[in-house]
Amino acid sequence: MLPFDPLPLAASASNLLAAREQMAFTLGFHIVLSCLGVALPATILVANYIGLKRGDEAALELARRWSKAMALTFAVGAVTGTVLSFEFGLLWPEFMDRFGAAFGVAFAIEGIFFFLEAIFLAIYIYGWKRLGGWAHFWSGVPMVVTGVGGALSVVAANAWMNQPQGFTLGAAGKVVDVEPLKVLWNPATGYEVLHMILAAYMVVGFLVASIYAVGMLKGRRDRLHRLGLLIPLTIGLIATPFQIFVGDTAARAVADDQPAKFAGMECIQESGGHQTEYVGGICTSDGVKGAIGIPDLDSFLVGWSTDTEVTGLNDIPEDERPPANTLLHLAFDTMVGIGSALLLLGAWVAFSWWRRRDIPPTPWFLRIVAVTGAASILALWCGWIVTEVGRQPWIVQGYMRTSEAVTEAEGIWFTFGLVLLLYAALGTTAVLVLRSMSRRWRERGSENVQSPYAPRTEEIA
Repeated sequence: MLPFDPLPLAASASNLLAAREQMAFTLGFHIVLSCLGVALPATILVANYIGLKRGDEAALELARRWSKAMALTFAVGAVTGTVLSFEFGLLWPEFMDRFGAAFGVAFAIEGIFFFLEAIFLAIYIYGWKRLGGWAHFWSGVPMVVTGVGGALSVVAANAWMNQPQGFTLGAAGKVVDVEPLKVLWNPATGYEVLHMILAAYMVVGFLVASIYAVGMLKGRRDRLHRLGLLIPLTIGLIATPFQIFVGDTAARAVADDQPAKFAGMECIQESGGHQTEYVGGICTSDGVKGAIGIPDLDSFLVGWSTDTEVTGLNDIPEDERPPANTLLHLAFDTMVGIGSALLLLGAWVAFSWWRRRDIPPTPWFLRIVAVTGAASILALWCGWIVTEVGRQPWIVQGYMRTSEAVTEAEGIWFTFGLVLLLYAALGTTAVLVLRSMSRRWRERGSENVQSPYAPRTEEIA
């Protein structure tokens, strides 16, 4: 006879896996839509501004089309975001019970930004044909502000999970005496928020540009496709070097504040200086296998000296080490590798523009741009893998383990299956509607587009 009943433990372990998988899937789906909500408004307004300033009907038509596409993605994002909000209480009730008073501060603020963005998005879309050009342009500016504000709020909540502060634990182990400003502006907020906002502008810039690159490869070389490529591509390329700088700053902060996460993602086994930077490879307790090693570089990047001491996993208690070090390491390398490749793409575009006042003439340029959208989304997912898996086994760093937060209710695998079906339906519907919109726009042609501010023919009659 066992001295305990193994069934509750088995059920808890199963729930933990199911809850993690469901949260990872829904977050991975929603985060792409969130990027569209954060950065697409600014992309739309850039096209709108060019159209008004230069009298460019193609730019105005792009702004109008993109705003309609954003209305659809915003609606789908509202559904997936609502599911995520419920998941915190359904999947992680102990976490919300003990820390909800602090964690909920940022989400309450995010709700305000979300509703404001929805209102101004509706005004902007309704304003086509109904407002004057510049009045309509300025009606869209709040979308940019609220999109960034919403991102700040949500990422601040995640940053707090990595660097919790601004509260006191009462006798029952629950949060009391919450200080909202300290919760929001914790040590990780600055670099995490900037990292996410820049990632959003990169994802939107390269994703939209990739769509028009595919069109140009199919022979659609009109001004509308050219602007549809250049405007978002420029935004993505401008964001890239800033993102690399912020990412480098964030990595050093993680090395100081979350040494276990840093050791996991860099596969550092033994503490000390002169740490080797490994590119690729498999992490083992005996070192990194099959990697390209650059001696001393890791220590130099952390503290600008090859003598910089970096904490290894040997100094981290075994039950506090992040799991799946190889996954963390490869995710981090993939994110950095894609960012570096996009930086090189930007240098190529800048050189070509300096020489020819035009994009590179080779079809290979368009082929490369065509894959940047998927590549930027992959980099985004890899960044969140590093952030979330790297914090494990903690849901609140140093205070609460993820295994302590998960629900004990039955049927989590069943709800995961329902969520998969729901999201498959949402994703399929969104793609079909967007393709239908694109097909109608192509059938209308793009050479003689009508100003979205001009009176309609039927209105004149």
